[in-house]
Amino acid sequence: MSSHRQLATLLLCLTAAPLFSARAQSGPPRTPKREVADTHFGTVVRDPYRWMEPPVAKNPEFMSWIKQQNAHTREVLDRLPERTALLARLTQLADITSLVSNVSTADRSWFYLRLGPGQQIPKLYMRDLQRKRDRMLLDPDTLPQPRGSESHWAVDYVVPSPDGRVVGYGASLGGSEHTTLYLMDAARARTLPDSISRVQFGMVSWEPDGRAFYYNRLNQAGDTNAALRYRNSAAFRHVVGQPVERDQLVLGPGSTPSVPLQPDDFPVVVPVEDSPFAIALVIHGVKNELTLYSAKVSELKGAATTWRKLVDVDDAVTGFDVRGSDVYLLTHKDAPRFRLIRIRADAPDLSKAEVVIPEQGGVLSSVGVAQDAIYVRELEAGLGRVRRVPFGERGGALIPLPSEGAIPTIVVDRRKPGVLFPLESWTRSRLWYQYTPGQQQPGDTRLLEPAKADVSRYTSVEVEVPSHDGVKVPLSIVYRKDLKKDGSHPLLLDGYGSYGITYDPNFSPLRLAWLERGGVFAVAHVRGGGEYGEDWHKAGQKATKPNTWKDFIACAEYLVQQGYTSPEHLSGTGTSAGGILIGRAITDRPELFRAAVPRVGAMNALRTEHEPGGPANIPEFGTTAKEDEFKALQEMDAIAHVRPGVRYPAVLLTAGINDSRVEAWQPAKMAAVLQEQAASDRPVLLRVAFDAGHGMGLTKKQRAEEMADIYSFLLWQLGAKPEAPVP
Repeated sequence: MSSHRQLATLLLCLTAAPLFSARAQSGPPRTPKREVADTHFGTVVRDPYRWMEPPVAKNPEFMSWIKQQNAHTREVLDRLPERTALLARLTQLADITSLVSNVSTADRSWFYLRLGPGQQIPKLYMRDLQRKRDRMLLDPDTLPQPRGSESHWAVDYVVPSPDGRVVGYGASLGGSEHTTLYLMDAARARTLPDSISRVQFGMVSWEPDGRAFYYNRLNQAGDTNAALRYRNSAAFRHVVGQPVERDQLVLGPGSTPSVPLQPDDFPVVVPVEDSPFAIALVIHGVKNELTLYSAKVSELKGAATTWRKLVDVDDAVTGFDVRGSDVYLLTHKDAPRFRLIRIRADAPDLSKAEVVIPEQGGVLSSVGVAQDAIYVRELEAGLGRVRRVPFGERGGALIPLPSEGAIPTIVVDRRKPGVLFPLESWTRSRLWYQYTPGQQQPGDTRLLEPAKADVSRYTSVEVEVPSHDGVKVPLSIVYRKDLKKDGSHPLLLDGYGSYGITYDPNFSPLRLAWLERGGVFAVAHVRGGGEYGEDWHKAGQKATKPNTWKDFIACAEYLVQQGYTSPEHLSGTGTSAGGILIGRAITDRPELFRAAVPRVGAMNALRTEHEPGGPANIPEFGTTAKEDEFKALQEMDAIAHVRPGVRYPAVLLTAGINDSRVEAWQPAKMAAVLQEQAASDRPVLLRVAFDAGHGMGLTKKQRAEEMADIYSFLLWQLGAKPEAPVP
């Protein structure tokens, strides 16, 4: 972009020259229909697009079709006059700040991923706390490419040893999350011979001396049969420098009598420094509630270890940490907003558990044990808090914060006092802070610098909106301070509402490209999320899932009523499981939205359990094998609610060919159904990323290009009066 004046002129010219009509294009490819019918409890479900579901590698017909769909989408989007200017601005905005994530602590160092200005993919860094300097350990672009591959590498997680001498990192190609765990000598920045494939989720726990670690490994059968990828995983012990083939199986299906495992369970072993006990942790698919066991370290015997159960799923424990023989548990049993309790690993008796933090107004989200105290992350009225509870005390106190905002995570080290945490808001970029006891206020770590942009032009408000049943739903609204509430502004409403996950305030440099053009951004904190604790989660799950999109619709209506926008200028979006939300919102109330962008969205809930990760998601959404859950899945299936002759909004669906969480056939099916059934000339486009998956590991360029497509599509369809950007 050569100047702001030129960009303003371009935007104003769009009002004089009408945009091309979607009808003028060649149109999307014809989609074959081969009907398959399933009968569930007397109900026949017809699916003419089942042929799309086999894995892409074994489905050349689908690959050919989806390439044609994407070519049509590119033909449309690349001709939008605004896209070039938007991409230039987004590329500029992407470099106004750095991104630091995956911060981990070791004895005398911190490890983290950093994406700086001019860089395309986050790189692995180490901060030497004694010398007070940062050093890059790994640039993923230097990793060797497999023969014939043009994909880029991305680091998925970072797991340093306690002494910081060795750092483990997971790397995968093209956002596939087919992750291999590598080890590096941190002092020499030299990769060690050890490498372990199929360690996707970073569930790695080091022994205190740093010579060995435990890890969860996915099923090898998943390499040839994708349906088995997330089934029957197991926990192993690896000694650094030893061949992986000699790794000891510790927990596995049918191999550990004292720890029964189901096919969709993920077992993990966690040794604890300065504790005589190790913890065995069983994660039950996407279920938040854990099963925990303990065993004395001196009595560990691999798969023959006798583990003692501490808590089970019914005890509603979602987080824990250990100090000596004390086990601290976050639980929502009889406490929907959670409480923190303490039991003994050597004498676990929940009926005699000590309450460390009782249930309060805020929601307790995570817990960590440091040298000096227990630190707990809380959420209250949409704002993040950190509570410090000295050992032996009850209740504790909130630590002072430099400003209000969201705290996505806390990082503690049991060998050191204090806590690390990031803090950000809708209009203030993320900074990392460190708090140590005695400080009046946490100090800036200088891991990040404030964004180099004038954000004083923007503001945000938090309101509560009555939903269809009178329940008040939190709604965040972000916009330019000079906005006139005359209903003329393009508005993008986002939402999620699954797994009890909260949609915290966050600063996005790329979002400024929308705001500076007079666009409004809003987030509906719908039921199914965790904003108000477990009750809020359960109120948008399975049979109660309709609350999720009805809350979203109520927030959309509020935004129209208050003059932020109007139905002709209103759009909605949802990502991943948020595809259920936006898919059902536009099929339930098509006249309320002018455009929609489901991003790698779950659009075909009735078939989700047949994806590789589908069975693990049954606790959240349900299974067609049970009548009540089948009915719930049918209700939340967006494809099942598309009706012929209805004037649906314009829709831009996105998909990633390497996506193993929501496979590309889900948005592809929705595109095909809408293209056939919708009774309007509004475009239905399918945007496919062929070097990406679910969104993890995208390069900065890929993110800017995606948002250029989304924003130019929305500004085209929402028909709002263009405004000159005010950067």
